[in-house]
Amino acid sequence: MLDSFRLDGKVALVTGAAYGIGFAMAEALAEAGARIAFNCRGKDHLESALKAYEEKGIQAKGYLCDVTDEVQVQNMVADIEKELGTIDILVNNAGIIKRIPMVEMSVEEFRQVVDIDLNAPFIVSKAVIPGMIKKGHGKIINVCSMMSELGRETVSAYAAAKGGLKMLTRNICSEYGRYNIQCNGIGPGYIETPQTAPLRELQPDGSRHPFDRFICAKTPANRWLKPEELKGPTVFLASDASNAVNGHILYVDGGILAYIGKQPE
Repeated sequence: MLDSFRLDGKVALVTGAAYGIGFAMAEALAEAGARIAFNCRGKDHLESALKAYEEKGIQAKGYLCDVTDEVQVQNMVADIEKELGTIDILVNNAGIIKRIPMVEMSVEEFRQVVDIDLNAPFIVSKAVIPGMIKKGHGKIINVCSMMSELGRETVSAYAAAKGGLKMLTRNICSEYGRYNIQCNGIGPGYIETPQTAPLRELQPDGSRHPFDRFICAKTPANRWLKPEELKGPTVFLASDASNAVNGHILYVDGGILAYIGKQPE
């Protein structure tokens, strides 16, 4: 049974996997035997990421590509197929968030978030699905969010995009399940990353950051999650162990979505 979790010989493309949760997910796929490809938009960023993979002992291939540009994506996928083989696993991880009150957000800022967080997964999925159909199998994992289900102040564009990504996930399942392609989502909770580090730092008076207290109070686990806690769910959804799982969003959130929160003291 455990062999069904192995990914030996599989080719995995993880977008935006230079650091953070994308890097952790790519590392998990590599540990399970997959060959890793990832993209960056800048050369310096790409070189830094390649060094980080090398330090982990992972032979990853990096590509300069803006995933919102369909031509660049098509060229990247063609290069991956030539150099590594047909893509078996796609993780649509690249994303951004802009924390701006809705009435203060420009239309251009809203569109930028939707372009990267929703349009790009459509573009990249569209590029890899024909190869998966030809090969007779494929796994697509969309990195959704708790904001696929919940709203919160200042994240209107992000929540709209992630809600759309949830439904794109279900629609890819609906359209291409008959080709033995499984498309599922992972919805991470609040993760300890360099980007969230300022929200976890102690205040000058020694108290915890208000957002840190808020998140822990809303999480039954009473803590932030670690990037490596996404590894098992990623390997599961990328492997034959999940062949009967399709159109599902797996929330790895420490229980936030199941919990109304602590009663004020």
